[in-house]
Amino acid sequence: MAKKQFGVIGLGTFGSNVAKELAAREFPVLAIDHKEEVVNRISSFVTQAIVADATDDISLKDAGIADCDTVIISMGEDIETSILATLIAKDLGVPNVIVKCTSMWHSKIAVKIGADKVIYPELEMAKKLAESMASPNILEQIEFSKDYNLVEIIAPEPFWKKTIKSANIRNKYGVNIIAIKRNVPFINDDGQSDIKEETNIAPGPDDEILENDILVVVGKDEQLKKFKKL
Repeated sequence: MAKKQFGVIGLGTFGSNVAKELAAREFPVLAIDHKEEVVNRISSFVTQAIVADATDDISLKDAGIADCDTVIISMGEDIETSILATLIAKDLGVPNVIVKCTSMWHSKIAVKIGADKVIYPELEMAKKLAESMASPNILEQIEFSKDYNLVEIIAPEPFWKKTIKSANIRNKYGVNIIAIKRNVPFINDDGQSDIKEETNIAPGPDDEILENDILVVVGKDEQLKKFKKL
């Protein structure tokens, strides 16, 4: 199966980083910006880097945007250019168009004209920062859907030395533990004592929760909020 092809239009900080990360994972990446110096800086990292006007349908078609499976539109504060680029990408038949938005109105317009997904990097980062300060035991949170999230949380003290069954987490809190991460001692190749992380995927009801374990938990957002307060 051929690898998915990605296009990134707008090579500011966000767009450039997305393009580089995708390329580092060995995906074909087409990077486009109207500034030649920006394109030159990224050309060695991606499959193809092109100077083109994101509001010109012919330029984008000639660049090969229509051949991409997913296009990320990252135009910063230039909402008008972002909207036009989104329209052109969808008109050229790109199956999946993701738009970086800077406001609620921007996102509403993007969705109206066909964007498949909108993202707010600054807002998401602000949420994560606030969450990390308000709940320092939360290590990571991933949104699955509008209602469901996955979080990594340091095992709360009430669960230490209890099995998943005896802790009654699912019935009491409505969330599911899908993995347990734990640091365990081992002897390395030099004969020295060391520590490594082991992950118990899909732990059973008789698996025990220990102090300093990291629980990977999935559930509805409302239920996870209650669980985080433990």
